Amino acid sequence: MLPAMNILQDKGATLRPNPGWAPLALGFRPFFLLAGAAGVLLIALWPLVWRGQISVAAHYGGVAWHAHEMLFGYTAAVVAGFLLTAVRNWTGIQTWTGRRLLGLALVWAAARLLPWIAGVPSWLLVAVDVAFLPLVAFSLVKPLWQGQNRVNRIFLPLLGAMALANLLSHLQMLGVVEHIGDMRRVMLELVLLLIAVVAGRVMPFFTQNVLPGFKAVQRAWVERTTFVLLVLIALVQCLPDPARAPLGALWLVFGLVQLVRMAGWFEARLFKLPVLWVLHIGYAWLTLGALLTGLAAFDLFPAPSALHALTVGGVGVFTFGMMARVIRGHTGRPIDVNRGIAWAFIGMNLAALVRVFGTAWFGGYYARWVDVAGLLWVVAFVAFVWFYAPMLLRARPDGRPG
Repeated sequence: MLPAMNILQDKGATLRPNPGWAPLALGFRPFFLLAGAAGVLLIALWPLVWRGQISVAAHYGGVAWHAHEMLFGYTAAVVAGFLLTAVRNWTGIQTWTGRRLLGLALVWAAARLLPWIAGVPSWLLVAVDVAFLPLVAFSLVKPLWQGQNRVNRIFLPLLGAMALANLLSHLQMLGVVEHIGDMRRVMLELVLLLIAVVAGRVMPFFTQNVLPGFKAVQRAWVERTTFVLLVLIALVQCLPDPARAPLGALWLVFGLVQLVRMAGWFEARLFKLPVLWVLHIGYAWLTLGALLTGLAAFDLFPAPSALHALTVGGVGVFTFGMMARVIRGHTGRPIDVNRGIAWAFIGMNLAALVRVFGTAWFGGYYARWVDVAGLLWVVAFVAFVWFYAPMLLRARPDGRPG
């Protein structure tokens, strides 16, 4: 499907060091910092919004705001930071830095703040929020088109599809568009598609690179089927009332295929390195979430808990681990993490366990499980910001670009 690559190999080493402000030297710096802050604030505010103690001024509503911001806020920031960094490495062509990168970050930040300002017209909020992903795509057109590997261009239509899902989700909340599927679920599936594509490219390499003698097994039919199934799931989810049984069957098949995929990447020694096992466990959450979502379609597991296996577990744990890995590699440090971040990895997984299985099996304490899961998530992201903000705000000690 997509060839393997090393996102940490700095092909941009021949580029001139950026003389500007260090936090704007490469895309991962501002956007991973913003994602870390969002990881703290969005979940810290959520219990208050959920209980009606504070309200969002915009057209979202409580649950809609939570779902939208975790996907188009937190996750979109991670996606932007990753792609702006990885595309430079894949192509050797500089992506946006300096003022243009600052402008991109300000668009993202404005979209997060506007819902809290009373009197802001909905059209302005929609325009600012929807503009972000197309701007990210626009910033990547030149390096991706000038790069030799045409397969990398798949990220442009994927970003375009995410932007369309964002627009339609706003129009759904405003009551302008009806008779289509839940666009937030479509966005989730597009995010899972991006994770699946990236994981297939980096995880075999990451594992082989640090475990001497290990050789990952990659099967062409597994890679193709992974891509096709997620595209089908996203397309079916676009329907206004998708049939539960066929959609559930697709999720179950996808989950089973991912078990085969993960088996080819697995080596028991990976558990010695937190920065490696967190990615494998994050992808295991994605796989488990797919299987639970399939079971939920047949009323064999609570659908909200299955959903959070995909979001808190799959998206949350995987992106947390990926940011930790990319930051250390791209700031010229050893890739392994300190004890504090290793405990944060454990905290993220505990948050997923509590949110998924606490609410599923002990529903009488549903609100308490949600609060405990949120607290674990917030503590993990506070640790992330504490340990990684200094790295993101300072120039590389080796003087290399980025």
